[in-house]
Amino acid sequence: MPERSSLSNFARVLRTALVLLVAVGLLAGCAGYYLQAVAGQAELMRARVPVAEVLADPATPATLKQQLRTVEEALLFARVELALPPTRSYRQYADLGRPYVVWNVFAAPEFSLQPREWCYPVAGCTTYRGWFSEERARRYADRLEAAGDDVFVGGVAAYSTLGWFADPVLNTMLGDNVEELAGLLFHELAHQKFYVPGDTLFNEGFATLVEEEGTRRWLASRNESAALCAVDVRRWRRAAVLGIVAELRTRLAVVYGGEGPSNLRRQQRAALFDEARASYARLRTDWPQPPWFDSWFEPGLNNARLAALSAYEDYVPAFRLLLAREDGDLPRFYARAQELGDLEPVARDQAMQDLLRESPAAVSGPPSSDSCP
Repeated sequence: MPERSSLSNFARVLRTALVLLVAVGLLAGCAGYYLQAVAGQAELMRARVPVAEVLADPATPATLKQQLRTVEEALLFARVELALPPTRSYRQYADLGRPYVVWNVFAAPEFSLQPREWCYPVAGCTTYRGWFSEERARRYADRLEAAGDDVFVGGVAAYSTLGWFADPVLNTMLGDNVEELAGLLFHELAHQKFYVPGDTLFNEGFATLVEEEGTRRWLASRNESAALCAVDVRRWRRAAVLGIVAELRTRLAVVYGGEGPSNLRRQQRAALFDEARASYARLRTDWPQPPWFDSWFEPGLNNARLAALSAYEDYVPAFRLLLAREDGDLPRFYARAQELGDLEPVARDQAMQDLLRESPAAVSGPPSSDSCP
């Protein structure tokens, strides 16, 4: 889900903001957005403290020290075992005093699954707009909703500046599980491995697959069988829930493509959302313990939330198949992914669609967390 993911396209917007502010001044109508982007990044940079100092400080809580040591271990594992690039990032720590570093806004028309895009000079286009202030993000979303769009505002734990800055470890990245922290780092480093401007689905699908595979290998190397089993349970359940989402999107596309009156289509789409929630509720009854995916089906389920899920999930099966074809060899997988990234957009999309058609329809795995030790 986007809340625990990165926002690497946002880094390109930051670059654009700096270039425009320095070179050509503030653009009318966009000044406020670019200013908040630059100010937010500046705040983050000012908050950085070397990790070594945080670890040496007797006042640092033991939990934070352990989390920062996990970061150091995960960075070494990423370089040695996952063939991810060495980085000057994550050698500093910043506590921003809030739960998320950025809030991104997704929007889509009422009768369309195609998300809105925001385009910037130099940076290209993205399917979301990121804000360092939750209040400003929600005000922006309110304006879009008032104009008739479905909207979704999601908090983001981290974003990558793709090596342009030395990204710090953020308090927003530090969850309860070490595997989530390690996975988030692998996700960010995958963005530093390579990045295709303007292709959110490709970039996030690639990074999410690297996060998934890296986390499994990380846990296996540490002989953490219970955590590894829990990761597999989550992957299996996620795939089952995504099956419900895929069916919902297919049925919505039929409704949205129809020619009936708006009121009728509005009723039909509401009924489809209700059916998806009911399908999930039936699935959930067989899961006495977490992980659950309740937030995906809360009353705010709409086209914009589906677009947010799409950005991070749609291409993952294609990349999973690509890795399998390379017998799990990550350097060879990276090379194949880079070849796809170098294609022109239309050819790249066609290649990814071909991979998706050949991907297995389901992910194998344990049916419940009861099977874990």
